[in-house]
Amino acid sequence: MILPQPSRRHVLLAGAGGLAAVALSGTGTGTAHASEAVTPDIDGTAQWKARAPQSPVTLVGKRPTKIIVHHTVSDNTSDVSRAQAHRHAHWVQDLHMDQNGWSDTGYHFLVSRGGWITEGRHRSLSTLQSGNDFVMAAHTSGQNDQAIGIANEGAYHDGAQPPRAQWEVLVAICAYVCEQYAIAPSSIYGHKDFGDTLCPGVLHDKLPQLRSEVAASMG
Repeated sequence: MILPQPSRRHVLLAGAGGLAAVALSGTGTGTAHASEAVTPDIDGTAQWKARAPQSPVTLVGKRPTKIIVHHTVSDNTSDVSRAQAHRHAHWVQDLHMDQNGWSDTGYHFLVSRGGWITEGRHRSLSTLQSGNDFVMAAHTSGQNDQAIGIANEGAYHDGAQPPRAQWEVLVAICAYVCEQYAIAPSSIYGHKDFGDTLCPGVLHDKLPQLRSEVAASMG
């Protein structure tokens, strides 16, 4: 029997969750083995055809010291496709550029309800991959030169829970950011820790679980 190959996201999550990864063979047998956190699959600005920033992107000149989690207060869509993740990235960029008057998307990265990660502000991905610098963004007042901002598609201030795929990929991207920048999982915060806001809703209540799962995925 020929078994279906695991999807891109399933491969990512098997490693990022620090769980067993199954090696599939033509006979349908497999052996589970421990896996470290893996590099997440992130769609860069070129892949989702982002608009060019209105002014040059600024690098901070150092590593970030924390991660700040957000939600975008978009619709809690049931569309879990990659195309929807790209539409959401466009929606956020248009909102931030056209209504807020910012030069580009305010967040560094966005996690869709379907478990797809997109780069937000230009050059966020390349600087993350280098691990030596990061982009000045616009996600949290007073923290934009200190923190990586990761926003989750959806509205979670009225009791709604993030889908499992979104949660697991949030763990994956946080673990990768922590590894690349030597950030302790204990330094993952929510937007409301630094301002008068409801953001990120129920995700703030889940921060202890997020920190714990990120730490476990890092081994």
